[in-house]
Amino acid sequence: MPKLKSKRGVRRRFKVSGTGKVMAYHAGKIHFKRKKRANTKRRLRQKQVLARGDARRVKRMLPYSF
Repeated sequence: MPKLKSKRGVRRRFKVSGTGKVMAYHAGKIHFKRKKRANTKRRLRQKQVLARGDARRVKRMLPYSF
């Protein structure tokens, strides 16, 4: 039986932490930065933990990450 392939776009966008949480970057930080506060931009730089349902969907697309 051949190996399962992971979805390339999902592999680029999400990272799996050591404890198994799926981490993603925040949306809304690429452009229109001038009108955002410095606190908001700083918060957008950090990764966020995905919700349980979304994480389950991502885990199905990354078969060997867990």
